[in-house]
Amino acid sequence: MSSFRDDILRGQVALVTGGGSGIGAGIAEALAAHGAQVAICGRTQAKVDAVAERIVAAGGESLALAADVRRPEALAAVMTAIEARWGRLDILVNAAAGNFLAPAAALSANGFGTVVDIDLKGTFNACKAALPLLQVRGGSVVNVSATLHYAGTPLQVHAASAKAGIDAMTRTLAVEWGPAQIRVNALAPGPIAGTEGMERLAPPQARARMTAQIPLRRFGTIAEIAEAALFLTAPASAYMTGAVLVVDGGQWLAGTNFLALLAE
Repeated sequence: MSSFRDDILRGQVALVTGGGSGIGAGIAEALAAHGAQVAICGRTQAKVDAVAERIVAAGGESLALAADVRRPEALAAVMTAIEARWGRLDILVNAAAGNFLAPAAALSANGFGTVVDIDLKGTFNACKAALPLLQVRGGSVVNVSATLHYAGTPLQVHAASAKAGIDAMTRTLAVEWGPAQIRVNALAPGPIAGTEGMERLAPPQARARMTAQIPLRRFGTIAEIAEAALFLTAPASAYMTGAVLVVDGGQWLAGTNFLALLAE
């Protein structure tokens, strides 16, 4: 159960990119459960529709929009729809991401570029598109990053490079946009159960060894990441900007490198 008041985000409007599944969907539902009106976008209309329907069924208000974060014009249309519906935007969560396992020697330029385009460029595209609405009243941006780039993570040169860029972007935008009262922080999840990423990156036969290497001895949950995102958008973090909040059970501090197991 959440420790935040159910109405802590009452009157605020949020947009979650990559909100059709996994961590993005969990964050969208958490923000709605705590009073926000939530727009969600993703590449597949049916997926964002399903999340929006769950939010409405729970008593919230949601707008589902199909959009590819790699296309600035698509995000401009999303902002137009949000302004038409609610007249404001207070929170942006960038959760759209792509990933797969590939050794660098076998990774094509297109494969590398696709992940960078979705994760890094997509985050920038959404931030820039949201700026005109966010700067009216100030607001909060949460960029979903990762811990892959804290060490050399095999099979992940594309994703690690993109996430490192997101962290740098987060700090830069925090400085540039602070005078407009826009806070920009990042959230770095560790291994999270029930996500498409972990299904791809952590085969069942390796999970026992993986969890044994995490100080808290378990994978995290989508709900725990959603709670962390809620904190970064709530008044409790009002004096935080440019921070990267790591939520990984202590994995990276322990020096564990799960994908090294796969590389073996």
